[in-house]
Amino acid sequence: MIRIACFTFNPFAENTYVLSDNTGECVIIDPGCYDDRDRRELADYIEDNQLKPVHLLNTHGHIDHVFGNKFVCEKWQIPVEIHREDLKTLQAMAEVARLYSLNAEISPEPGGWLEEGVKVLFGQSGLEVLFTPGHSPGSVCFYHPGQKFLIGGDVLFRESIGRTDLPGGDHSGLLNNITTKLFTLPEEVTVYPGHGPETTIGHEKRLNPFVGGGQ
Repeated sequence: MIRIACFTFNPFAENTYVLSDNTGECVIIDPGCYDDRDRRELADYIEDNQLKPVHLLNTHGHIDHVFGNKFVCEKWQIPVEIHREDLKTLQAMAEVARLYSLNAEISPEPGGWLEEGVKVLFGQSGLEVLFTPGHSPGSVCFYHPGQKFLIGGDVLFRESIGRTDLPGGDHSGLLNNITTKLFTLPEEVTVYPGHGPETTIGHEKRLNPFVGGGQ
């Protein structure tokens, strides 16, 4: 059984996830920890629960989801894993930080690539990678069919969708990936988004106004 812990970090109120199973191995998804308080909260949870991080996964490379990449890489000696198509997004981190007048520890270069159809393994568990570009060129989601949950990044939110007006965004592509890859999952699948509260596939199919729901 996978345990899901959510932390809301940084000025963008981004959701960082730690997934662990009964072996104690865990994956850290989108470490948005921006300051010492954020970093301490993440580290305390991992240490208090005697967890061993074995993967650092980025759903995409936007700054609010990768503020903590350097901290996680150095503290637990694990590399960044991201989709190849979001490498330029990740590498723009310093420029974006300047635009927002934010301090940022620049992310290390990726040490592994996420690809659709590949499983990310930890402990006795595995997550399926779904390639869902649109919010960014290399956005991915992580799906566990057994427990019926999806870590969705900024693809799908509760009654909303990811913005597509940033460099590399593709509105029609995002809508197509939501309808063909996410809305084909069972309706009871819980979606854990990159911002805001969790939702379900069924709820979004019925009520999300950006993809035909609530009409």
